[in-house]
Amino acid sequence: METKEASKIFEALSSDVRLDLFRLLVKNAPDGLVAGDIAKHLDIPSTNLSFHLKAIVQSGLVDVEREGRFMRYKASIPLMLDIVAYLTDECCANDPEQCQRYRNASHVEPGILPDKPSCSD
Repeated sequence: METKEASKIFEALSSDVRLDLFRLLVKNAPDGLVAGDIAKHLDIPSTNLSFHLKAIVQSGLVDVEREGRFMRYKASIPLMLDIVAYLTDECCANDPEQCQRYRNASHVEPGILPDKPSCSD
């Protein structure tokens, strides 16, 4: 992943509403949700939701499909995992033991972050 693409993703998630929206779609993966259901879950007006959906779809984090007269929004789980990998790929590259200590000290459940040969020794 390139820095420019990562920046676009982080910009899309910099809004509380878009972050909640993305997490809701991740929770409802792989089926996603139609816009009306998203608005109900997030308790926001559909006009406000449209603005946020447009921004997050443009980032690539969310895909949209037409279902008759409805639009179904789905989180791009592979892209989400790519951005996590981008952030953690070079963690303490010169000190794998320190990387493992950071992982152990975090609130992330074991097995969530991918094991790297340098961090699992």
